[in-house]
Amino acid sequence: MKKIINTPERFIPEMLEGIYAAHPDDLTFAEGDLHCLVTKQKQAGKVGIATGGGSGHLPLFLGYVGKGMLDGCSIGDVFQSPSAEQMLAVTKEIDQGAGVLYIYGNYNGDIFNFDMAAEMADMEEDIRVESVVAGEDVASAGPTAEGEPNKRRGVAGIFFVYKCAGAAAAAGKSLDEVKAVAEKTCANVRTMGVALTSCTVPRVGHPSFEIGDDEMEIGMGIHGEPGIRRGKLVPADEIVDEMMEPILKDIPYRAGDEVAVLINGLGATPLEEQYVMFRRVKQILDEKGISVWHTYVGEYATSMEMAGASVSLLRLDDELKGWLAAPADTPFFKQFQL
Repeated sequence: MKKIINTPERFIPEMLEGIYAAHPDDLTFAEGDLHCLVTKQKQAGKVGIATGGGSGHLPLFLGYVGKGMLDGCSIGDVFQSPSAEQMLAVTKEIDQGAGVLYIYGNYNGDIFNFDMAAEMADMEEDIRVESVVAGEDVASAGPTAEGEPNKRRGVAGIFFVYKCAGAAAAAGKSLDEVKAVAEKTCANVRTMGVALTSCTVPRVGHPSFEIGDDEMEIGMGIHGEPGIRRGKLVPADEIVDEMMEPILKDIPYRAGDEVAVLINGLGATPLEEQYVMFRRVKQILDEKGISVWHTYVGEYATSMEMAGASVSLLRLDDELKGWLAAPADTPFFKQFQL
């Protein structure tokens, strides 16, 4: 293991100390716990939005706490869920009288702890909490049948949910209205990823899985969860073609649709390679008569130092375009009005 750390045990606390030191005007923490990050920019009467999950995914999750997006975030150790008590501490801190919306990924540990935190917030603090669980990874399960729980993993596409719901909350929408925006965004975003290397969790000290120097895995999750196919590394256009086919079939996307595109690096993929991928994504969308309304390229949800990337498409209508276009200002993401 070659990492710029002091000790594995202090890796996350020292990372958090660095973030607070770098952004003293924007961020603080609740109840003396560094893992309970909240914004200093309060807005009375606004719906609070909270998220959380394991560390190791910067800028997900805590990087999106700020104006126009999230109000708070609780994080655990690398790839480990935060506790219900940490989530409750964030909830109490960000409640401004209009209730709190939880937006988080579809992972069992997160679901258990967020549900418990919501119950405690209601019973102990009289804070109304609603939840939206994001799960848009088309590689992890088939489409959700009506009335059945979503079995798909939440991955980089949750960025779009933060952005749209955050804009709705900043505009003064009610808790039910903000939740509806989040659910609508979830229903219209799909993601597929590819991994080229493993990553190393500091407390473990060795790669999470093995993959050959000449191999790739299509559909692998951001914690190293199995994908749908492992094989020899092929040229970029072939990788993108294989990723885009199941994304486009899933909703399905059709000629005349407008989309936002997110090319997300997993931690060790140069921007140059990500733009090579976007080039091919744009070609495919043009061929199918699908218009690209806006593009995001960069690291939005990483997996430590994993090499690889994901592609997310958000199908847009006038409402979602309006929320996506709204300004945002967080330590890791800044956008002027589009």
